Amino acid sequence: MTSDSDEAAPEMPPEFVTAFEPAHGMLVPLADGVARITVNNPSPFTFHGTNTYIVGDRSVCVIDPGPEDEAHFRALMAALEGREVTHIAVSHTHRDHSPLARRLKTETGAVIVAEGPHRPSRPLHQGEANPFAESADTDFHPDVALAHGEAFEGDGWRLTALHTPGHTANHCAFALDDRGIVFSADHVMAWATSIVAPPDGAMADYMASLDLLLERKDRIYFPGHGGPVTDPPAFLRGLRTHRRMRERAVLERIRQGDRLIPDMVKVIYASTDPRLHGAAALSVLAHLEDLVEKELVATDGPARLLGAYRIA
Repeated sequence: MTSDSDEAAPEMPPEFVTAFEPAHGMLVPLADGVARITVNNPSPFTFHGTNTYIVGDRSVCVIDPGPEDEAHFRALMAALEGREVTHIAVSHTHRDHSPLARRLKTETGAVIVAEGPHRPSRPLHQGEANPFAESADTDFHPDVALAHGEAFEGDGWRLTALHTPGHTANHCAFALDDRGIVFSADHVMAWATSIVAPPDGAMADYMASLDLLLERKDRIYFPGHGGPVTDPPAFLRGLRTHRRMRERAVLERIRQGDRLIPDMVKVIYASTDPRLHGAAALSVLAHLEDLVEKELVATDGPARLLGAYRIA
C-alpha cells in the first residue's frame, strides 16, 4: 500500500534504456565477483537474449542458466572451468530462464534453488486456455524451495530470495544484500516493462512486488534481459507510475464506450509493435482483473479476454 502523500507525488514514467551490447556467449564482468553471459535468443519478448549471471569466484552460484541452447551451455561451462558450482538459482519458470538448470545440475552436482515449480497466479476459468502455456517450464522442480527472505551462500557471497510475484506466480529476485545488488530477473528491466499476463501473472501481485522492492533502496539491479537499472528507487517509482497510467487509460477507454479488450488495445497501444498486441491484450486483462476486484469496473462473470466491460 502507498500513502496519500506518495499518491500525490509528482512521479514520471521510467526512462527505458535500449542501448545494450549483449556480447553473446562471452563472459562480461559487471562487478567484483559478478559476471554475465547473454544467450543468443533475441526476440520481442527477450530483447537481445536472456542474461545468465555467475556470482562468486572459487565457489559460485549460477542465476538463470537459460534455455536448452548448446552454444550457451558450452560458453557457460567454459566460464565455469576450474570453479565449483554450488547453487543454481532460478528466478522463474519461463523456458528462456530455467530449462538448462537440469543439464547444469547433472554436469556440476549443484543444488537447484527457486521459489517453487510453475503454477498460474489463479485457477483457469471454465473454458479458458493459458495463452502462454507453451512458454512454461512445467518440468521444473527445485531441490530447495526458498521462502521469502531465505538466504543461501557460498565462498564469499550470500544471496537472499525476494519473492516478487506478478510476471509469474513463482517469480523470485535474488539480492546480494551486503552490496546493494539485486538480480531482478523479469520483474524489473531497464529496456521495457515486464509482461503481466493472466493466468500466469497478476497485476495486483506485480504492483505489490514493486512496493516491496521500493522499501529496500538497493544500489543496482541486474535484470533478466538487457542492461542494468542504475537508480532502482527512481526506476521503480517510474514503473509504478507507468502502470497507474495504463490503469487510467483502460478506465478512460471504457468511459469512452469501449467494451472489448481489442478495441482498448488499438488505442492504448497504438504505437506498440503489432507483434506485441497479443501480449498487450493480456496486460489490459491483468488491469481489468484488478479493476473488477476493486469494484471500479464490472463484467458478467469473471474477467476474461472475450468479456465485455463497463464502469461499475
